[in-house]
Amino acid sequence: MTFIKTFMDGEQSLFKPGSLTRMQKITLRFIVIGLVYYGFAVIEGMLMRMYEIEPFSLISENQFFAILTAHPLVGIFGSTYSIVIGAFLFLVPYLMKKPIWSVNLANWSFIMIAVGTFVFWSAGFVSHYAPLYTLYWPLPADFTQFSPVGGAIFILGLALVMVGAGFFVINIFKTITYTPEGWDKQPAGKLFKSAVGLSGFKNLFRKEKKEHLVSLPVAAIARGTVDMALNTLIILFTGILILVFMVAAIFGKDLSHTAVDALLYKNWFWWGLDLIADGLVLIFVAGTWYLLAMMLTGKKLFMQNIARAALLVELVVSWTVWSHHLLADQSQPGWLKILSGEFVTAFELITQGLAFFIVLVTLWSARPLKMTNPLKFLLGGLLGFALAVPAGIMQADVGLNRILHNTQWIIGPHVHVAILIGLTMTLYAAVYILFPIVTNGAKIYSQKLVNLHFWTHLLGGIGMGAFMGMAGLKGMLRRTLYFDGEYSLYMILAGICGALLLIGFLAFFYNIVMSVGFKGVLGIFTPSKLKTKEILPE
Repeated sequence: MTFIKTFMDGEQSLFKPGSLTRMQKITLRFIVIGLVYYGFAVIEGMLMRMYEIEPFSLISENQFFAILTAHPLVGIFGSTYSIVIGAFLFLVPYLMKKPIWSVNLANWSFIMIAVGTFVFWSAGFVSHYAPLYTLYWPLPADFTQFSPVGGAIFILGLALVMVGAGFFVINIFKTITYTPEGWDKQPAGKLFKSAVGLSGFKNLFRKEKKEHLVSLPVAAIARGTVDMALNTLIILFTGILILVFMVAAIFGKDLSHTAVDALLYKNWFWWGLDLIADGLVLIFVAGTWYLLAMMLTGKKLFMQNIARAALLVELVVSWTVWSHHLLADQSQPGWLKILSGEFVTAFELITQGLAFFIVLVTLWSARPLKMTNPLKFLLGGLLGFALAVPAGIMQADVGLNRILHNTQWIIGPHVHVAILIGLTMTLYAAVYILFPIVTNGAKIYSQKLVNLHFWTHLLGGIGMGAFMGMAGLKGMLRRTLYFDGEYSLYMILAGICGALLLIGFLAFFYNIVMSVGFKGVLGIFTPSKLKTKEILPE
C-alpha cells in the first residue's frame, strides 16, 4: 500500500503540479513525451538486434525494414528534438530573465512534434513503408515496392514535425530579441548579432572588449537554432516534393518520368540532414556542456571568448561538410569530396576538441568537485564524443571510406556512440540538473536507480557500438540481413549491450515517474491554474 501511495501521489517528492507555470508544464510535457519516444526507439532497436541474430515470427522481413526506417527518425525527432526543444524553450527565457515570447506557440511546437512523430511511426508500422531514412531518389516514390498511401502519411508526419520545429525557431529568436510589455525598449538588432556571434567575433580583434548582451549558453542555442531553421526548410521542401509524387500516384497519375536529378537531390538532401548531425548536435551539445560546466562549478567558462568564436566557426563549418556522406558516390565531383568531405570535415575535430578542452579545464579549475549526477553524466557525454568524433573523422577519408562505407562501422562506433553516449548522456545530465528547477524542488526518488542507469547506459552504448564496429570491419553491411550466421557472435554481443541500454532506460523512466508520482505525471498534461505571467522561478 505504501508503494502504491508513493507511486500515485509522489509522496517522497516536493512536486506540486498546481504550482507550475504553463511554460514549466510544457517543458515537462516535452521531456515526458521525449522519453516515451526514446522508449519506442530502444524497444524497436532491441527487436532489430534480435532479428539480426536470428529472424523470428514476431515481425516479418518487411516489418524489420519498416522499423529500420522509423527507428532513427523516432529517436532524432520524437525523442531528441522533444527533449532539446523543451529544455531550450525553458532555458532561454530563464537565462535571459524574461518571459518567453509565446507560450501558445511553445505548446503548438509540442503538439506538432508529438503528433507528427506518431503519424510517421504508425505509417511505417501499418503500411511497412520502408525506403530507409536516406530517402534516396527515386526510392521514396518507387510504388512497385511501397504503398503511396503509407508513403504520403509517413511524409505528412515528418512535415508536422518540421512545422513544430519551425515554431520553435520563431519562438527562440523572438524571445531573444523582443521587449516584454512594461519593459524598457531592448536593442533587438544588437541582441540578434550577439546571439548569432557577429558581435562576439568582432570582440576578438578589439583592444577593449565590449560586454556581450547574450550569455554564452543562449548564444549556443541561437546558433544551433540557425541550423535547425535551415534543416527545417530543406527537409520540409523535400517532403513536399516526395508528397507530390505520392498524392499523384494515389489518384492514378504516374510522375515517374518527371525530371529530378538524383545527384543534385542527394546533395540537397544530405546538406539538410547533415545540419542535424554536424550542426545541431555539435553546437547544441557544446552549448549544453558550457552551461553545465558553469552551473556545476559556479565559475565563468575558461576561454569564454574563444568558445564563442568557436561556436560561430562550427556554425559555418556545419554548412559545408555534407559531402562526407557522398565519398563513395562515383558521380560526386572529386573537388567536393576533398574540400567538403575530407578537409572541412577534419576541422570539426578541432572545434569539438576545443569545446572538450574548455569544459574539462573549467571543471578542473573548480576541483574538488562532488561527483553529482549531472557531473558524471556530463563526463559520460564527453567520453562519448571523444570516441565517436575521431571515428567519424576516420570515415571522412576517401581511402578508408572505401572500406568502411555502408558497413556496421558507420552506424556503430560513430553514429550510435555519438548519439547514445555523447548526445543522450549530455541530455541526461541536463535533465538531472534542471529537474529540481523545472519542478520547483522535486527530488529524485532513488540514487541507486540513477547509478544503475548510468553504468548500464554507458557500458551498453559503448559496447554495442564497439561490437557493431567489429562486425563492420569484418564486412557486415548496414541495412542488410544475414541468414548464414556469419556475424551472429557480434550481433549477440551487441544485443546483450542493447539489453543493458533498455534496462538503463527503464530504471531512469521509473525513477522520474516515482519522483513526481503518477498523479504528478498526469498533472503535467492538465492546464495550469496560475494566473501570473510566465516569469520563471529564480
